[in-house]
Amino acid sequence: MPSAKVLESKKAVVESLKERLGASVAGVLVDYKGISVEQDTKLRRNFREAGVKYDVVKNTLLRLAVADTDYADLASVLEGTTAMATSNEDAVAPAKVFVDFLKANSNLELAIKAGFADGKVISVDEVKALAAIPSREVLLTQILYCINSPLTSLAYAVQALADKKAEEGDAPAEEAAPVEEAAPAEEAPAKEAPAEEAPAAEEAPEA
Repeated sequence: MPSAKVLESKKAVVESLKERLGASVAGVLVDYKGISVEQDTKLRRNFREAGVKYDVVKNTLLRLAVADTDYADLASVLEGTTAMATSNEDAVAPAKVFVDFLKANSNLELAIKAGFADGKVISVDEVKALAAIPSREVLLTQILYCINSPLTSLAYAVQALADKKAEEGDAPAEEAAPVEEAAPAEEAPAKEAPAEEAPAAEEAPEA
């Protein structure tokens, strides 16, 4: 019968696994048999570089951790050797790193057992489909490209207009046509002098 110390240690591991599963946005369970130390080191490095936690887990303890949770169905695949890869931020990374590693090392006996994402267990085919989605970094790059493209085009257009205006400003201006002198206005005819008043009629002599 295991000692109280061993039981407490196992209980702590189970609680740690529960917390890890609860904090993860996605994860993958794999059968890692047949992998060499060198290959295992490379796989761990790939996971680490992607921000994914990867380690070997005991089936009995993980079975206890998933009991009475949304991931209870994972218990059905907990046989043989089991390793778990999880990410707290990138739902694609665990599946993508492992599937890409399998493609590059097709001679290995490594196999996907199951996965989980968005609070539910997913099948092997769903894990592979998840791995086909671009990683978060690629998606962010694509989004930034889409956002920046119109701005870049606008910047080029504005610069082209500015260059064109600068070229036109450097060209010699055409000589302005001489302005014709305005014809002198005809002098208005002088007003006729007022007629002299006629001499007053001589008064008739008194009789």
